[in-house]
Amino acid sequence: MSEKVEFKKLREFGEIINDTVRFCKENFKPLLKVFVYFCGIFIIAGMVALIVQQTSLQTSLRNIDPRDTLGRLAGYATISYFFVALIGSVFYTAINVSILSFIALYIEKGNIAPEVDEVWGYFRYYFLRIFGSSILLSLLIIISLVMCLVPGLYLFPAISLMTPVMIFENASLGYAFSKSFKLLKEQWWTTAATLLIIWVITYATSAFASLPATIMVMVSTLTGGVKGISTGLIIFSSILQELCKVFMIIPIVGVSFCYFNLSERQNSSGLMERIQKMGQDENPFHSKEEY
Repeated sequence: MSEKVEFKKLREFGEIINDTVRFCKENFKPLLKVFVYFCGIFIIAGMVALIVQQTSLQTSLRNIDPRDTLGRLAGYATISYFFVALIGSVFYTAINVSILSFIALYIEKGNIAPEVDEVWGYFRYYFLRIFGSSILLSLLIIISLVMCLVPGLYLFPAISLMTPVMIFENASLGYAFSKSFKLLKEQWWTTAATLLIIWVITYATSAFASLPATIMVMVSTLTGGVKGISTGLIIFSSILQELCKVFMIIPIVGVSFCYFNLSERQNSSGLMERIQKMGQDENPFHSKEEY
């Protein structure tokens, strides 16, 4: 049996990506179980809201003059679109809290996957705190991007690390904000590049999984325009789009490896823990068998 993935250790660029994929593969079933248990209700709600939004949008676009730009834009600004965005925000918080709680317990239990009821204790403690923080961080990103693209890109790695800091260190948003920038000192480019590659992998995997629906929508649009997209196709595409959110697990695991890698470079806490464990063992090299 191969050795379990250790989070608290130094890693290079490629090792973070490789261990992210490896951890997801080794813990596929328990991770999926946690995802279904804590995020399933939001996936179903998202499906319903997206189907309603897309259906109403198609109806509006069919009845609006193609030359009426304002009318077409108004078709997107509906109550159903608001619900899609709201459910998406709650889902994003739920998947972050559940997966990061899973990882925190995995480390605490000595690299053993936790049970759902164990994750639930962490989830109910952190959910509202992370949800409130995510609203503030989203506003910060939006303001940064509106003012100029560069500040938004600069903040991206730091904001990605804030939720792991809050959960792994049981910290406030203010502490997580300053700690993230401290961790990124002299490591911004490496961390940003690592996160970019992980997100590219995530989007590529998700795009491949949703390829059938994408092809069908494109063919229907080219052959019949907006009117060529049937309700059945909208339902199929919406369901597949929501199910593909399971791939969001990948970047969350990846940013966790980035956090522990940066933390080890500054504090070497994982190394000290391993040294302490060796010291607790009276004779770590002694074999159980006697010759």
